[in-house]
Amino acid sequence: MKLGKFPTTILNRAVRLITDKIEKNKEELDRLLSIKDKSYLNFVRPYMELSYELSALFSPVSHLNGVKNSERSQKVLNKCIPLISTYYTQLAQDERVYKTFKKIYSKGGLNSAQYKVLEDSILDFELSGVNLPKKEKKRVEEINLRLSLLSEEFNQNVLNDTLKYKIVITDPAVLGDMPESDKLAAQKQGGWEFGLLPPSYLAFMTHAADRSKREEVYRAYTTRAPQNGKIITEILALREELADILGCKNYAELNIKRMSAPNSESVAAFLTSLAEECTPFAERELKQLTEFAEKLGVNDLAAYDLAFYSEKLKKSIFDYNEEQTRPYFELNSVVNGLFSVLNRLFGLSFEKKEVKLWDEGAAFYNVYLKGRLIGGLYTDLCAREDKRGGAWMDDWHTYHRDHKGKIHLPEVMVVGNFPPILDGKPSLLRHNDLTTLFHEMGHALHHLLSQVEEAAVSGIKGIDWDTVEFPSQFLENFGYEPEVLDEISSHFETGEKLPSALRDEIYASKNFQAGLSMLRQLEFGVFDISIHMQGALSEDEVQAVLDDVRKRYAVIAPPSYNKFQNGFSHIFGGGYAAGYYSYKWAEMLAADAFLEFQKRGVFNKDLAEAYLNTVLKLGASKKMDEIYRSFLGRDPKPSSLIELYGLK
Repeated sequence: MKLGKFPTTILNRAVRLITDKIEKNKEELDRLLSIKDKSYLNFVRPYMELSYELSALFSPVSHLNGVKNSERSQKVLNKCIPLISTYYTQLAQDERVYKTFKKIYSKGGLNSAQYKVLEDSILDFELSGVNLPKKEKKRVEEINLRLSLLSEEFNQNVLNDTLKYKIVITDPAVLGDMPESDKLAAQKQGGWEFGLLPPSYLAFMTHAADRSKREEVYRAYTTRAPQNGKIITEILALREELADILGCKNYAELNIKRMSAPNSESVAAFLTSLAEECTPFAERELKQLTEFAEKLGVNDLAAYDLAFYSEKLKKSIFDYNEEQTRPYFELNSVVNGLFSVLNRLFGLSFEKKEVKLWDEGAAFYNVYLKGRLIGGLYTDLCAREDKRGGAWMDDWHTYHRDHKGKIHLPEVMVVGNFPPILDGKPSLLRHNDLTTLFHEMGHALHHLLSQVEEAAVSGIKGIDWDTVEFPSQFLENFGYEPEVLDEISSHFETGEKLPSALRDEIYASKNFQAGLSMLRQLEFGVFDISIHMQGALSEDEVQAVLDDVRKRYAVIAPPSYNKFQNGFSHIFGGGYAAGYYSYKWAEMLAADAFLEFQKRGVFNKDLAEAYLNTVLKLGASKKMDEIYRSFLGRDPKPSSLIELYGLK
C-alpha cells in the first residue's frame, strides 16, 4: 500500500465500486462460511477485512462531501448510504456468523486483542437484533437505513443554511475594535461581509460593537435549519422503536451498552454532580461579567452579548489581547511547531510529500516514529465555503495484519476551519484555533500509533465512545503550557518567539470563565441524555425538555427563538446520541493524565514513553480502564477535572 494516494476522483465511480464490493463481500462470506474447521485466523480475520475494505472505499466519499461539498457529492453520498446501511444491518443480523463467532470464542487459545474483537462483535450482533424473528429483523434494517438518511439530511440542512446567510457592513463603527486580520478576511468591495462559518461568525460575535447587528447574526445562527425540528422528532421516534425492539427501556440504555459507563442513570448522576460543583463558580463569573457590562452601559446582558463582553472583560483582567498574540501563531509555523512538540514527546517526525489532493490547501505527510514509517497524515485546515463547519479527524486506513500476514499502515485526515489565507496574507490563528488543532491531532495520534494487529480494535476502532475523546483532550492541554508555546510560536514577519509576558498571560487566562464553559457543555450533555431517556417526543416536547434543562443549568436564558437543537449535529447528525456526556467522561481521564505530566514535567521522557506504549499503542485491544492502569499504575482521580479547571 502506497501512502498518500487519496482517490480525489472516486465520486465518478463510487456507487459502482461500492455496489460491486458489497456483492463480492457476500460471495466471499459464503466461501468463508463453507470452511469446515473455522478458526480466528481463517475465518474471523478475513471476515473483518471484508468490512475494512468496504469502509476504505466509502470513507473518501464521505470525506469529500465534508471538505468539497457540492450537489454532486451530496447526490453520490445519498446513493451510497442506503447501500452501506442495508449491507451492514443485514450482516449484523447474520445468525451464521454470530454462531461461528461464539463457537470460536468458546474454544479459547486467543490473545487479548482477538478476544476483544469477538466480545465486541458478539455484543454488536445481539444489539443489532441477531436473535430476533424475521419480521423484526427487517424492521431493524428499515430503521437503520432511515436513520442514516435522516442524519445526513440533518447535517446538509445545517450546512446549507450556514452558507446561505450573509451580512454586509459598510459602517466601520459597527465593527468596533475588531482585529485588522478579521476585517481583512471579511473585506468586500465597499465594506465587509460576514457569515455563519466559524471564523467569520466568531469574529463578529466577539468584536462587533453594534448590539442590534450582533443579535441579528446570533438570531440567524440559532434559527438555522428549522426543518430539522421534524427530522428530530422522526429520529427520536425511530431510536425509541429500535430500543423497544431490542428489549431496552429507551435508546439511552441501548446505546450505553456500547460505552464504559454502566447505565444511563449513572451518566445523568455524573453530569448532575459536575454541574452542582461548577454552578457556584459559573454564577460568580456571570455576576462579574454582568457588573462589567453595566459599567459599559448594558443593564440587560443577553446571550448574544456574552462573547463580546467576555472578550472585553478578559482584556481588562489580562494584559494582552488576541491581536497581540495572533502574529505569533501563523498556521504553517504552528503546524511545524506542533510537529516539533510531538517529536520531543514521542520521537515522531513528519515528512511533507507533494501529492495531488482535493484542494490546494490540503497537504500530506509521511509519519515516522523514531525513524520508522508508521503511517500517513492528511491536513486541510483553512475555512472554505464548500467545507462543513467545525474541526474533525477522519480515519481512512487502520494499522492491522491481514489474513495473509501483511501489515497495513494507517492514514488519517485532520480537518479544520481556521482563518483562510487570502491575497497572500497568512492565516493567523487564535489561541483557541491552536488548541483545536492540538485536539484533533490527539485523535490522529491515537489512530496512527496503534500497534494492534486486529483491525476491528486497532487505533480508534472499537474504542468505547465515552473514552474516545481522552487522547484528544489530553493533547489539547499542552497548548497552554509556556514551554510548549515557546516551541510553537514564531512571529510571521520577524520569526521571534512569543514574548514571555504574553505567553504567561495566555497560561494565566486558561481558566477564565471555566465555570461558565463547563456548565455550557454540561447543559448539552444533560439535554442529550434526557431526551434519549424519555423516548419519542414531539417538537414541542423536545423544546420543553431543553427549556427545563436551561432553567436548571443555563446561567443566562437564551431568547425564545433560539432553536439550538436544530443545529445539534453531534447527536442528530453524528455519533454522540446519548453519548454527548463522553466529552466530560473522557476529559476526566485527560485531566488526570495531564496533571501527572505537569507534576513531572510536560516533556518527561519516561512518562511520554509510558503513554505511547499504553494509551496510544494499545488501541481498543483492552478496556480503557485497564489500559489506564497500565499507564499510571492506578485508576484516574475523579477530582482531577475540577482541579485542572481551577474550580476548587
